[in-house]
Amino acid sequence: MDADDLTHVLESVRDFIRTEVVPLEEQIDEQDVIPERIVTQCKEMGLYGFTIPEQYGGLGLSAYEEVQLAMELGWTTPALRSLFGTNNGIAGHVLLEGATEEQKKAWLPRLASGEVTASFGLTEADAGSDPSALATTAKPDGDHWVINGSKRYITNSPVADVIMVFARTNPEAKGNRGISTFLVPKDTPGLSIGPKDKKMGQAGAWTADVHLDDVRVPHDNVVGGDKGVDQGFRIAAKCLAHGRLHIAAVCAGMAARLVHETTEFAKTREQGGAPIARFQLIQGLVADSVTDYYAGRALVLETAKAFDAGTDKIAGPAAAKYFCSEMVGRVADRAVQVHGGAGYMRGVPVERFYRDVRLFRIYEGTSQIQQVIIARDALGPAARG
Repeated sequence: MDADDLTHVLESVRDFIRTEVVPLEEQIDEQDVIPERIVTQCKEMGLYGFTIPEQYGGLGLSAYEEVQLAMELGWTTPALRSLFGTNNGIAGHVLLEGATEEQKKAWLPRLASGEVTASFGLTEADAGSDPSALATTAKPDGDHWVINGSKRYITNSPVADVIMVFARTNPEAKGNRGISTFLVPKDTPGLSIGPKDKKMGQAGAWTADVHLDDVRVPHDNVVGGDKGVDQGFRIAAKCLAHGRLHIAAVCAGMAARLVHETTEFAKTREQGGAPIARFQLIQGLVADSVTDYYAGRALVLETAKAFDAGTDKIAGPAAAKYFCSEMVGRVADRAVQVHGGAGYMRGVPVERFYRDVRLFRIYEGTSQIQQVIIARDALGPAARG
């Protein structure tokens, strides 16, 4: 995308978020749903396919362009981004990283338009950060595979049209080997979705358990076809690396909003006949948050350049996600502190953001998993024993 087109996209999204979505944030938090007109507008703006290549109907943004868009999305409730996050991120990238050309042509245009919503079915009750403990199985039966198991906390599963299900296809393989990925449409017999999870934050972004009881899918539904069998972990690792960079950018965007809310409040809230912005201890909190935001934004942009160049697609995204998810938590905490008692009240943006940002230190790999990835990359074989 050329610079002028990117500028137009970013300006359009910025205007949409600040004029259409921000006024609805409290309603979304209370009702746990994104209004349908907002969903329709997102589809019309191409937000369901901004990472999908143009040849498949998407905007085809590079990583560097994508993170700039993600920072704009971070200005508002993360539930908005979650609407189309799986199509552009971990679920859509399953197809981009591992699918056959026929599978890409069949699914990616529909993901890009928003006709289809996809989910990423990896996490289980005992297999989150460690996919080697994956218990869902897929066994060949004639020209089909039979899948059994359950998935947990699957984003968008209550509205998903297709779920990318990771299942163990080779029980003899050790660790992360012997795992394959399957395209499982929502109307497949034996597939069921549990009730929506009740979460601490991110209302409007729906997650639920996914149950697979003797689900039969044809061999054509293996992502990558015959060559995709037992390649599931390789595909998942690539999807998660991209997802970490995206999440880091969203966190940087949320930090920008929190800095804005903090500074505006400090300018207008008075104590002792003067705005609290005059108090040096308040200034210290603000300075720390501004510095955190600047550092996170710079890290995301630099990491995205390396990702596009192919020089760092492992440690960089892990470091960006680790720093930015922790950083936005600190910024949110300071925002509540500057607001005082008001920051603890429902209906105040910083209170909602405080709850919302907590999740980013957990999904797409916890902060502790990012530490392991970063350290092993730096230390090499010496770290592995």
